[in-house]
Amino acid sequence: MINVWRSLRFTLAFAILLGIVYPLFFVALGRIVFPWQAQGSLISVNGRTVGSELIAQPFPQPMWFEPRPSAVNYNADGSGGSNLGPTNPALVQEVRQNLRAVLRENPGLKVDQVPASMVESSGSGLDPDIDLQDAYDQIPRISKATSLSEAWLRSLVQRDAEFPVLGLYGEPMVNVMQLNLAIWEKLHPGARVGTAR
Repeated sequence: MINVWRSLRFTLAFAILLGIVYPLFFVALGRIVFPWQAQGSLISVNGRTVGSELIAQPFPQPMWFEPRPSAVNYNADGSGGSNLGPTNPALVQEVRQNLRAVLRENPGLKVDQVPASMVESSGSGLDPDIDLQDAYDQIPRISKATSLSEAWLRSLVQRDAEFPVLGLYGEPMVNVMQLNLAIWEKLHPGARVGTAR
C-alpha cells in the first residue's frame, strides 16, 4: 500500500510540474524574450489585423505576390501536406491544375520556367515564404496590375530576401506578407502598417 501512495504522489507531483509549471514557464519566457513572435507575429494595417508573418494566406488578386499552394486551403487550424507520393495520380492532377492556374495568371511564363514551389504545396500547407525565382516570376503580372515598375518590384524582392544561415541550409527565400505590405504602402502612402498589439 505504501508503494501505491508513493506512486500516486509521484504522479501528482510530475503532472503538476510537467503539465502546468513547465509549460507556463516557457510561455512566460517566450513572451518576455520574443514578445512579437509569441503573439503570432500579427501584422496590422491602419489599426486592423490583416494576417501573420508566419502563416501563409491566399492573395487572389493579381496585384499581390501569391504564396505556395496549400494542401489545407490555408487553414491554420489543421496544417499539413497532402501526403501524396510522387506517383500518386491525385498529386499529378493537383500539380497539373496548379500549373494551369499559374500559366493563366502569369502570361508569358513558360512551363519549363515554372519553379516547383509555384505548383507544389509545402509540407505544412502554410509556408509564408517563397523562393526568389517564384517571386521574380510573379513580377510582370504585379507590375501590370499595379503600374509599379518591374525594377522597383525586383529591388523589393532583393531587399526582403532572406538567405540561409551561414549559406548552408535551404534556398534564399522571401516572405510573401512582407512583399505585399510593401506594395500596399507604396500604393497607399498614408497607410499605417505595423505589428498588431
